[in-house]
Amino acid sequence: MSTAQLLDPTDLYLFNSGTLEEAWRMLGANHCVHNGAAGVLFAVWAPNASKVALVGDHNGWDGRVDLMLPQGSSGVWAVFMPGMAEGARYKYELHDADGRLLPLKADPYARQMELPPATASVVTKRPQYQWQDGAWMQCRRSTVTHSAPISFYEVHLGSWRHKDGWQWFSYRELAALLLPYVKEQGFTHIQLMPVSEFPFDGSWGYQPLGMFAPTSRFGDPDDFRFFVDTAHQLGLGVMLDWVPGHFPTDAHGLARFDGSHLYEHADPRQGFHPDWNTCIYNYDRAEVQSYLLSNALFWLEEFHIDGLRFDAVASMLYLDYSRNNGEWIPNPYGGRENLGALDLLRTINSRAYRRQPGIMMVAEESTAWPGVTHFAEHGGLGFGYKWNMGWMNDSLRYIARDPIHRKFHHNELTFSLLYSFSENFVLPLSHDEVVHGKRSIVERVPGDDVQKFGTLRSYLAFMWAHPGKKLLFMGIEFGQRAEWNHDHSLDWHLLQYPTHSGVQNLVRDLNRLYTQIPALHQRDTSESGFTWVDANDHQHSVFSFWRHGNDSAGSVLCLFNFTPIAHRQFRIGVPESGWYKELLNTDALHYGGGGQGNLGGVHAEPIPSHGQPWSLQVALPSLGTLFFKWEG
Repeated sequence: MSTAQLLDPTDLYLFNSGTLEEAWRMLGANHCVHNGAAGVLFAVWAPNASKVALVGDHNGWDGRVDLMLPQGSSGVWAVFMPGMAEGARYKYELHDADGRLLPLKADPYARQMELPPATASVVTKRPQYQWQDGAWMQCRRSTVTHSAPISFYEVHLGSWRHKDGWQWFSYRELAALLLPYVKEQGFTHIQLMPVSEFPFDGSWGYQPLGMFAPTSRFGDPDDFRFFVDTAHQLGLGVMLDWVPGHFPTDAHGLARFDGSHLYEHADPRQGFHPDWNTCIYNYDRAEVQSYLLSNALFWLEEFHIDGLRFDAVASMLYLDYSRNNGEWIPNPYGGRENLGALDLLRTINSRAYRRQPGIMMVAEESTAWPGVTHFAEHGGLGFGYKWNMGWMNDSLRYIARDPIHRKFHHNELTFSLLYSFSENFVLPLSHDEVVHGKRSIVERVPGDDVQKFGTLRSYLAFMWAHPGKKLLFMGIEFGQRAEWNHDHSLDWHLLQYPTHSGVQNLVRDLNRLYTQIPALHQRDTSESGFTWVDANDHQHSVFSFWRHGNDSAGSVLCLFNFTPIAHRQFRIGVPESGWYKELLNTDALHYGGGGQGNLGGVHAEPIPSHGQPWSLQVALPSLGTLFFKWEG
């Protein structure tokens, strides 16, 4: 039925060297023609196994029938199966080095898996999807992202909205419902929480076992391709959360795959996560490097994904992450840096950007590790962006304070501007901020609903005005009150109330202004794009600054009042005479506010203020934000 050498020796060499960029084309289940017969070639890495067999529907799950053959000294086993049916379920039966039978293992490179809690791998359909996003892909290659407006709508596909009260929508149904909504709200990208197949719903996808398989909860791989394709045709980018830091210990997964610690470190001080009870990849092992490198490229190339957000990067960087003294092993130089993980991150980023210009690689990195978004060849990690966790923590702490106390914590909104240009930042209000007893964003704010929603509106405006790209988790855009629950749909019925629909209107308008006005995005990563007017008005809890684009005439003046006290004659210095148009007022009735405003704009007066020869006298609403632009 097969000969011993089924796989290309060069590919095997590159795989064993840690540099095979398209390992999914060699390993897993691949349709091919062998000796004139059409079928499926199965290949799996199990160097310490004494025997490997393919089992599945086709042979009654009998490990005596379809034995796999070792491919030289590579540690890879393979078998060709003529006439193998699409959709057939399969696993690998392995015996360890001592001949002991192991639990049946799912294919680490499977492109499709059964709907959990079932655990078998599935032979995918032959490649046939016809992409219709050529214009998007061509344009993406020439996009300069650092000067572009980028706002992410973060989504958990299983709980954005349900049909019939409890059922999931499919990828194709979500393409028709979710994507137009994201487009109408003005976001430039949708960011999906992990879609790599995972066994436990409660992990939200952050404990994946099928790294090459889109979850079957919502359809098959071509259904997911349709979702991405539709997004691109609507002008939306698609980002994926990607989890290279750890994997769960389920018996059918990667843990002790061939009876040895193959994918994970053998020493639990390096190979086990105390926080999540999961295994840590052995980043020093060449074949694991090929596995993770090729997986990152797989999503970018096979599914046209526009970028990856790397989960929990800090846990990869530090050998002592969440460990006490004596619970970790230093690197060969005595340090706590995980050198293998560093090399892998740099390799993945540099190769991904080389192969797919225009993508975005984003790090969720919660420490002050230097150079996360600097070029790998210059000693950085090579990411395009980093989540600004400092801004998120400080600003959320600020709005949770009683307004009367905010003047004593003014620096919680100003401190981020001391380091905002040290990296290329994304400002994240993610799912992590609305779970585990933290409460929803609006319910963190003290006071009655007038104060809660006034603060929320000003806070969102502050986020959109602050340097950095934007990320907002689903539900925050209309003031979801309850904490997020992955088993429940968002509370869409709240949109019948003006306070909630008003926040939704505001987010839509913030995205519109953000994309249409260069000053709000063009110099996001440069100090030249930001100037304080007054960073020290702590007595009033008022903040004011300019955002600048490449055209100085298009600068935007932003004023924020984080107390319930309205200032009907607030004076703010400006450099030129003329008319200043009011671009945004978060207290507008349309946003659920009280309607205090400036009747469309204000004329500058020759009264010096804030070191400027001219000034505006404006009505600054309670808990309100104003944007002005000089119109001449």
